[in-house]
Amino acid sequence: MIGRLRTVVIDCPDPRALAGFYSELLGLPVDDSGADDEDGWTVVGGGPGQHPRLAFQRAKNLREPRWPDPSRPQQFHLDVTVEDIDAAEAQVLKLGATRLPGQGEGWRVYADPSGHPFCLCWDE
Repeated sequence: MIGRLRTVVIDCPDPRALAGFYSELLGLPVDDSGADDEDGWTVVGGGPGQHPRLAFQRAKNLREPRWPDPSRPQQFHLDVTVEDIDAAEAQVLKLGATRLPGQGEGWRVYADPSGHPFCLCWDE
């Protein structure tokens, strides 16, 4: 095992509104501790390490999915918690992942072998 599923992240035009929808649907609280209206990030569920957990990320000019239309695919990514980012990066690259542009405090972006983005995250 390289890491643990941290969060499923869904792209959307209005993170707070969609978080409210899923909060009601799933009976999970909106976690405002990590909310960032400026960057467009809202979480439903507990903090890191508490499950289940969904995050909603603002995507400007989003073309919403049209299932099953392949020209309008689903839009989400996985956040995976790791203990040692450098060791985990080496392992996922060996498995066929590709490092993508983008990183921040406690996260780096990769693509799986089919091109789907995911993040390796660590608690600082």
